[in-house]
Amino acid sequence: MFWYEGKLIQSQILELNINDPGLLYGATVFTTLRVYENSLDSNLTNWQAHCDRLVFSLQSFGWQQPDWQRVRQGAQVLLSHFPVLRITLFPDGREWIIGRFLTLDLTEKQKNGVACCVANSEFSRSLPSHKTGNYLSAWLAKTSSHTEEAILVDAQGNWLETSTGNLWGWCDGTWWTPPIKAGILPGIMRSQLINYLQSQQESIQQEPWSVELVKKFEAIAYTNSVVEIIPIHTVHQPTGSLQYNPHHPSFQQIRGLFLA
Repeated sequence: MFWYEGKLIQSQILELNINDPGLLYGATVFTTLRVYENSLDSNLTNWQAHCDRLVFSLQSFGWQQPDWQRVRQGAQVLLSHFPVLRITLFPDGREWIIGRFLTLDLTEKQKNGVACCVANSEFSRSLPSHKTGNYLSAWLAKTSSHTEEAILVDAQGNWLETSTGNLWGWCDGTWWTPPIKAGILPGIMRSQLINYLQSQQESIQQEPWSVELVKKFEAIAYTNSVVEIIPIHTVHQPTGSLQYNPHHPSFQQIRGLFLA
């Protein structure tokens, strides 16, 4: 089932005009959220932040605003069936919402971490400040990596983000994350963690992740609104693999967000 243009549709097939720019060019914007406490109004669900980011992209592109009441109605209908919702908006204001379940091995990944691979710089995302339907580069980076995640880099080799999330690293007694100006997606979970750490009077270094800096980290992880925080224990790269501690005690600090 899915929601499209104000209707719940019991099908796995969405019909689009063959000239639809969303189909031809990936001309859509989307956001993926995890529903906590079965409520769009839960602080962890952060519904408004997801909507605000969509509005920012729509305004930047000069696209039509959707019927936001209808968008919320569709999300409300689907959350009773799925814990994860993907909300997609078309240039003419149409909304399309699908749902999915959490992966069965998510808890294992959160506990013991995953391996990643550094992607070729040609796989950097287009329009990185926006989450658009043109997600081919990130998808290719991940599917060709033969690991759980791919780390996207710029032309200088600086680590930017993973194919599905933002990067976090621990060294020198503080958390580090690449800055927005480096050309990364302003992730909702990233913003939540920054606000949480600042509320705990913890410092955060938002600096570019150079080849030298990533070697200093004791622990790293990636985050997004669905998987929360997943440690990375190994990063494969052409010059050799880097190892990190997926059980580093610093993770308890940022996981406090979900206990607050």
